[in-house]
Amino acid sequence: MTVVLGPLQILAIRRGWPLARRLPFVWHRVAARLIGLRLHISGAPAEGRPLLIVANHQSWADIVALGAVMPLSFIAKSEVGTWPVFGLLAKLQRTTFVEREARGRTGEQADAIGERLNAGDAMVLFAEGTTSDGNRVLPFKTALFGAAQASLRRSGKEAVSVQPVSIAYTKANGMAMGRYGRPLAAWPGDVELGPHLLAFLREGAVDAEIRFGEPILFDAKSDRKAVARRCETVVSALLLRSLRGCDESIR
Repeated sequence: MTVVLGPLQILAIRRGWPLARRLPFVWHRVAARLIGLRLHISGAPAEGRPLLIVANHQSWADIVALGAVMPLSFIAKSEVGTWPVFGLLAKLQRTTFVEREARGRTGEQADAIGERLNAGDAMVLFAEGTTSDGNRVLPFKTALFGAAQASLRRSGKEAVSVQPVSIAYTKANGMAMGRYGRPLAAWPGDVELGPHLLAFLREGAVDAEIRFGEPILFDAKSDRKAVARRCETVVSALLLRSLRGCDESIR
């Protein structure tokens, strides 16, 4: 599938065709089925644009899960672009790469994301800045919420939609994972990717629950740190709701 769609996607990106937004969505829909990722959606993506989606992050599987719900692009740390295979896939997805440690470039990077938002791309920000164990939400980094400010400045619109979204991995082969089984899906940075990926694929059927919160309107009076804290609170509550449903079902 990648061999067939890859060259077409490269051409679509170079020519600026709208197809460049659609092909990754098709790829993720098929990939989710092939790897046995079963999606359960609660709520709905905001229809308005510009749209910045703010989500928790636990695994490479988050990319496939969210990418199979709607056409979108991701914001990722610059190292991802150098990874074998995954780096190529990220570039074909039209990922925007940022240097999270380069504080002096935060404004420039936020402006670049703002331009993508204004172009009509729904952008996904994993605001924790790293992957968690899937049982809780880590504190959100606030710097790249400045992308909403940048979009607002450049678009001339009254507001930008910032939508909190939670991703939870709840079952494997129909059985609730629970707290100690969730590392099957979660991929903290100190775990080797190869063995983790193979273990996930061997499982054959993993349920992921994606909950869309109510969009938060970011306008000229909004404070990015306050919006980041509100998103963190909402995502934490949505994640807890998913995990409680999972953990309670096993009792």
